[in-house]
Amino acid sequence: MTRQQRVSGFALAAIVMMIVISSTAFAETDSAGVAATPRTFFSQFIIAGGYIVWLVLIPMSLATVYLVFDLCMSLRRKTLLPDHAGADIESIARTTTPEKLTEMLMVRQDLVSRVIVRIITKSQHLKPDRRYIDHLAAEALNEQAVMLLRKIEWCNIIGNVAPMVGLFGTVFGMIKAFNVLGISAAQPRPDMLAAAISEALVTTFWGLLIAIPSLAMHGVFRSRTEAMVSEAAIEIETLMQQITLPGVTVPERKKTHVSSDTAKLKRVISRKMKKPRDPAN
Repeated sequence: MTRQQRVSGFALAAIVMMIVISSTAFAETDSAGVAATPRTFFSQFIIAGGYIVWLVLIPMSLATVYLVFDLCMSLRRKTLLPDHAGADIESIARTTTPEKLTEMLMVRQDLVSRVIVRIITKSQHLKPDRRYIDHLAAEALNEQAVMLLRKIEWCNIIGNVAPMVGLFGTVFGMIKAFNVLGISAAQPRPDMLAAAISEALVTTFWGLLIAIPSLAMHGVFRSRTEAMVSEAAIEIETLMQQITLPGVTVPERKKTHVSSDTAKLKRVISRKMKKPRDPAN
């Protein structure tokens, strides 16, 4: 199933749910326009929440479920860092040209293949030395890490926005409750007062229900991504010493500095990953 098909299915499911909720809310209203007493879980935690729950928080929860599912599928180790990826690329590079190697690696989704393709593409019209190749590797791996972190950052955004929306619903519901108290000349009707207070509490419930899993999954996905990027940096540095690119000159370096490329590459990636770009840009 392609990404476009998943998005279309998600949108269709959201529309169907909105229609069901709206029709159910209308059915639970009596002929005098007074809401019926909630009796089921559905009526207590969805119908009683009002328009803020129906039109904002429930679609946000569906978006969170879709986002978490998509990240679980795209951040798998066998997708981003499969076993023996470097060895496979090394064996292919020994029997083919860089152009053919690029064509074969373009269809792969793992981090190592993407970085190697970027290195070959940017260096094929130059005569770079090994230090410049190391710089290209760090830059390409950083770009891949930022792309992944931008997507993960949406979990953090939803986790921070959802409680604010729930708080807005709480304030709105309490205003309605106090309005009921203010306009009633005698004892206010319990059902109207209870409906306003229920709306205030249900919106808070939904805001926390969305925020807690979103923030938790943001931490899990970010830690997983940082770990795989660090492992990819080691594998790429080792691979670049095994394969030979045309036109690349290898400068003389002291033996004590040969093993420093991996540490330098990991430091660059870690430093840049601490400050991810704004996902909205």
